[in-house]
Amino acid sequence: MLSRIFFACIFLCVFCACSPLSCRWMEHKFRQYSTNSLTLLDLMAYHYVNQDPEVNIAAFPYPLYHQASGASAEAKLAFTVQVLKEVSALFEEDDSSSSWQEVTMEHFLNVVNKQADELQLCVSTIHLPNRRLHIYFKRLSNSVFGQMGHSAEAWELIRREIKLHLIRADHLVSSLFISN
Repeated sequence: MLSRIFFACIFLCVFCACSPLSCRWMEHKFRQYSTNSLTLLDLMAYHYVNQDPEVNIAAFPYPLYHQASGASAEAKLAFTVQVLKEVSALFEEDDSSSSWQEVTMEHFLNVVNKQADELQLCVSTIHLPNRRLHIYFKRLSNSVFGQMGHSAEAWELIRREIKLHLIRADHLVSSLFISN
């Protein structure tokens, strides 16, 4: 009887240690980095942009976030990692026309990449990238930059759209702490 209890405790400890909820970086640093990325994104705002541009932006993928919110903890983290990597890839496009200071942009990319890398370490199994999310980011890039070039106004539209993604990604990860 004692050996069964002992093995049950060992199993529970191993399971909890492998759980994404035990990821120390996520517990202690994610919120700080998330806040920092949003603050840096706000610093990059371009205040003289046309508020109603004649650009057809790819529709925000609310259904994908809704689907991810009902997924397992690991799937939520994997989705968030993909969002962060897609954001980083988008912001690494030609930003020579943006109104952002280069140091702010570099710092923003460092924070986003650090979040993605550290959260990736919290995911213990391999998750295939969400193809629809990848296609959304490609369409976003093609629609905005294709219609407006890489102008400061185009980058502002991208910045505002990305802010929504970072807020939603923060909510996804934060839900892991609320539900437990």
